[in-house]
Amino acid sequence: MAAGTQLWDRMAGGAAAAAMAPLPAADRSRGGSQVLDVDSESELVARCLNGDESAWEDLVRTYTRRVYSICYRFTGRESEAQDLTQEVFLKVFRNVRSFRAGEGSFGVWLARLTRNLLIDHYRRSRMERATASIEEQLPMLEERAAIEGRTEAVLAGREASEALQKALARLSPELRETVILRDIEGMEYREIAQVLGVPEGTVKSRLNRGRSELARALRQMKVVP
Repeated sequence: MAAGTQLWDRMAGGAAAAAMAPLPAADRSRGGSQVLDVDSESELVARCLNGDESAWEDLVRTYTRRVYSICYRFTGRESEAQDLTQEVFLKVFRNVRSFRAGEGSFGVWLARLTRNLLIDHYRRSRMERATASIEEQLPMLEERAAIEGRTEAVLAGREASEALQKALARLSPELRETVILRDIEGMEYREIAQVLGVPEGTVKSRLNRGRSELARALRQMKVVP
């Protein structure tokens, strides 16, 4: 997909760059991106595979914000998230032929690709890793009340958003990615299970623990009572 790579290079200073601008506090549902239905996604991918350059532009405009949002929330660094977003789309351009419309939505396929790249990046960067299972690492006696509804509903403004980012950084990768996909990207449990390759019950368990750990971190930072 050399044409796709060249297209990204051209768009990097325009639509793609605009989509990767710092995230406004009030625009984070689904990463601020337009979300297509399954039929529209399949049609868009088919046009890309047929060499339609305008389709590639539509794909970049539609999904860049969402990919960037996931990368930023996982890394906490804008420049790093921008580089990772570019890596994701270069992988998309090279591997889009592996997408099968009958096996799920393109959005889920893209989120899985993004997640796999983030895992590779996490390992390369030699950040502190989880060396045991979630059950062994985290206490299971924490109250499940934590944060009601969407995580960011209790926060407003850039300062609070930065506090949330610092709190997210305290979570283990497994919990962080689950909270990001559910509470920030707004994905369904079924979709998250497909992205992470785990049962829905595991998704819900990780989400409960992630919200609990996040709430504790926010309380320690005196962001919430």
